[in-house]
Amino acid sequence: MSAMALDERAFFTEKPEMRTGSYQCPRCKRTSDYSVKWVRRTRRDRPPQGADERDRAKFAKLRDYVLRVDDEVTCKTCSKRFEIPSMNSLVFVDQLVGLPDEAALEREIAAASGEDTPPAPAKPALPARFTRKPTGWK
Repeated sequence: MSAMALDERAFFTEKPEMRTGSYQCPRCKRTSDYSVKWVRRTRRDRPPQGADERDRAKFAKLRDYVLRVDDEVTCKTCSKRFEIPSMNSLVFVDQLVGLPDEAALEREIAAASGEDTPPAPAKPALPARFTRKPTGWK
């Protein structure tokens, strides 16, 4: 009789954590920072009791990761719920460490391009039909 494979959660310790992310509401188009619930799964130091050879082989390959719990956030402007537009609801912890935050990335891009601050895009002039006085309207 073969032993049943152990559940993946038996190999990890779980700890909830909050991470902030910047998302744009698809309805009102406003971008804001939101706190999103994640679960950090850290590999235990040894395989659990009752693990067979297949479980031990699986345990050797496991990596720590964070798993997104929240799939939706509520817009801070229009109060509508929207889905978090992201493919990665699971991220390995060793991939998180080397990633710069968005503000540092923007500063690095500005420094590389020789700009102190990004210039505001110039607005095109309105055509005359929109700037004339509305005379003769009744």
